[in-house]
Amino acid sequence: MTETPGDDRRLPPALADVARIEFDYADGDGIDFEPYAAFDSAEETTHWLRQWTGNPEADGSAYRVFGQDGAGGLAALWYGRPGRPLAEQPVVYVGSEGECDVVAANLSDFLWLLADGMGPAEADEERAERPDPELTALAERHATTPRRPAADIVREARAAFPAFAEDLWALCR
Repeated sequence: MTETPGDDRRLPPALADVARIEFDYADGDGIDFEPYAAFDSAEETTHWLRQWTGNPEADGSAYRVFGQDGAGGLAALWYGRPGRPLAEQPVVYVGSEGECDVVAANLSDFLWLLADGMGPAEADEERAERPDPELTALAERHATTPRRPAADIVREARAAFPAFAEDLWALCR
């Protein structure tokens, strides 16, 4: 897979702050996202990837899983930029029903996605942005990229990493 700088499993400060927020999806109109207080272990991540792909040789070392949706789809930082810091890696979503794609080009853009009321599971939905004041304040504290509409963030990320889904599907057996 992709080169990873060691096995650092500490959440970046921005994700640690996201993990302290309770996302409300009770009405089906919010963000379907349950952030983790820590990254999944290397063993858990590899087990998940092997289950998802059906490939007993798949290696999860290129992923840092940090949350899930209500159906079990996972959000992760993916080491798609060798040699770059963790916060500069793209955020990907791998759903429980086989969906997978890049949702933000980096952690900063992911914060703006959340601030506009969209989580990793909603990145493919065409829906009106619903800015969230708490998530906007969090993004303003941590983001290093400019705020842009969620649809632009997703479109730019997918253009930057067009082969992600195809490469992941190629691991499937």
